[in-house]
Amino acid sequence: MVWKVIEIHLRRLRHNRVEWLLTFVVPIAFFSIFALIFSRGVGGTPRVKVALIRDAATANSADEGATSTTSLQCDEVIQTLRESDGLRLVRDSEEDPRLDRAAGEDLVRRGSATIAIVLREDGEQLTAELLNDASDQVASQVVSALVMRAMMMARASTAIPSGPNERPVPAQAEIDSEGPPADSVQQANFQEFARNVAQENSATTSDASSDIATETGLSPPSVNVVNVIGENKSNPVISVYAAGIAVMFLLFGATSGGGVLLEERENQTLERLLSTQMTMDHLLLGKWFYLTLLGCIQVTVMFVWAQLVFGLDLLGNLDGFVMMTVVTSAAAASFGLFLATLCKTRGQLNGLSVVAVLTMSALGGSMVPRYVMSEGLREAGLWTFNAWALDGYDKVFWRELPPSALQPQLTVLLGTAFGLLILARLLAIRWETS
Repeated sequence: MVWKVIEIHLRRLRHNRVEWLLTFVVPIAFFSIFALIFSRGVGGTPRVKVALIRDAATANSADEGATSTTSLQCDEVIQTLRESDGLRLVRDSEEDPRLDRAAGEDLVRRGSATIAIVLREDGEQLTAELLNDASDQVASQVVSALVMRAMMMARASTAIPSGPNERPVPAQAEIDSEGPPADSVQQANFQEFARNVAQENSATTSDASSDIATETGLSPPSVNVVNVIGENKSNPVISVYAAGIAVMFLLFGATSGGGVLLEERENQTLERLLSTQMTMDHLLLGKWFYLTLLGCIQVTVMFVWAQLVFGLDLLGNLDGFVMMTVVTSAAAASFGLFLATLCKTRGQLNGLSVVAVLTMSALGGSMVPRYVMSEGLREAGLWTFNAWALDGYDKVFWRELPPSALQPQLTVLLGTAFGLLILARLLAIRWETS
């Protein structure tokens, strides 16, 4: 009898496509998505969006030779950073002379650049300041390592003395006649150090450079990281988590609410409703407005809890929050109705909704921050409205931008809401004619 029970379930599994999907396909699909995210196998290593700014206003040294050498180093650093595979240059002060430190800080605040690299020539010193967006916890470490590598390579190639006890490298004839003096050994150590830094890709490059520079008697380059966003926030990542979780469960709630339409179809309630003066347009619009209102309440409860318990500033950003919540809930409601009209049974809807919602949440940033994804996965995430919703909430709570900055996100989400609602209406025609 035990075997009979097993045989019955095997036959049921063989004829149930949804169960096949959830048992074998979904685990493999999600394993592949997260493997690609964390191994960065799609599109290579994520490239950090940077603005490159050359600020020569502080170069007031009377030593013209030192200043010209520092300028030469700055030229080499800029060229190295332009050719770096880990950076994506969005603005360059060489092409736009109006780009200064204030403009770079504004680019970071608006999200157009993750980091603004400000290079300063101050006499014998070439320093770098990184204007950073603290929401990306990886970019500052990567860019700091790349900038330090470029500065060390520039110092090695120009053979600039970097300390009071260092002297220029002796001529080759002197080396051949007297053997390698201490200065040439020190310079060789410096060049070896520069090559070592050039090969470093880890986040500990800055600390390692300081240790090696101390051992070789060389002063490390000055690279200062300044957080222009998130410095004064008591709980800087809570808005990101609140938005990600709220949008994901908003989708689950909308698909569950849309499934009521299939239940009404199965128990013939839908036929009785349509036999009255109610039309399919009335029914779908009524369900859409209800799901939108329910979604707004659901998201509001999430963010009110975040303010009461975790200190999120909801009241200070209420206008942007209301705009984003309404359009996001509307898009989620249309998505739920679209899946409901696309499926034939509640079982099909349950299987399809789990796959669709989890896939959209993984690619859109609800599960994993998008800044750790490769560029290929980031572009794929733009096909989900999770990414657009999270970008909108990020502008509201993290960047604290005015509502006018939400125009791209509002446009995409509203277009998605009405587009999916129209598709749901077209798919529902079969219920009117059957």
